[in-house]
Amino acid sequence: MQQACDTRLSDTQCDAFARDGFLVVRGMAPRERCRALLDEVERCLDPPLGPLELEAELGYPGAPAAVDATGGQTPRRLLHAYSRGPLFRDWARDPGVTDAVRALLGDAPIALVQAHHNCIMTKYPRYGSVTGWHQDVRYWSFAVPELVNVWLALGPEDQAQGGLRVIPGSQRMTFAPEQFDAALFLRDDLPANRTLLERAVDVELDCGDVLFFHSRLLHAAGRNQGERVKRSLVFTYNRQDNPPRPGSRSARLAQIPL
Repeated sequence: MQQACDTRLSDTQCDAFARDGFLVVRGMAPRERCRALLDEVERCLDPPLGPLELEAELGYPGAPAAVDATGGQTPRRLLHAYSRGPLFRDWARDPGVTDAVRALLGDAPIALVQAHHNCIMTKYPRYGSVTGWHQDVRYWSFAVPELVNVWLALGPEDQAQGGLRVIPGSQRMTFAPEQFDAALFLRDDLPANRTLLERAVDVELDCGDVLFFHSRLLHAAGRNQGERVKRSLVFTYNRQDNPPRPGSRSARLAQIPL
């Protein structure tokens, strides 16, 4: 059993999350724990163990043209991380993580959402694609669109490696349907959207840093221009009193009370 994180969010941190829609906690996961998680991630990647999502299957800008093309077997993420082994489960249930999420969701009982994220996220050089500006709730279906994602960096993440960019405060904004394209990515050809994109900031992370971000926060990521595979562990959490809508994709896997 790994030692639990000793992180208690302050009122200032909770206020910053409510205002900006994201919060970075530096060094939340100790280096030795990240090393153990990285070793387990490498076991899952060599060879890639399904279920997984390939870059070519999504077809985002920069992805291989087809699964049988050069680079077509490049994974984007390995799904069902929680059920892949005890190291991943221990991190997802770590009291430091769950206490932080609980504080950000109003100190209510929480649950881990198995149907969304719950993955090992990768971005490979050459074949990793661009992810346009979007909100994670675009395909999610809950009574209230108020969930928290927890992103653990297992190595350096910056713009050169396709790191995340966010628009602070966008989780509190109301958008018209026409501001998004058919795939629910924010359109960059609209003047109102271009003004909004000027507010974007880079999220730079180091190994062991944790990014908490709201499910309505607009975020994006570029291609990996480096030589190292970028790897992250990402879980989503919800209030237990905020159920997924019956029959929706969000309800296809049971939530895990914490």
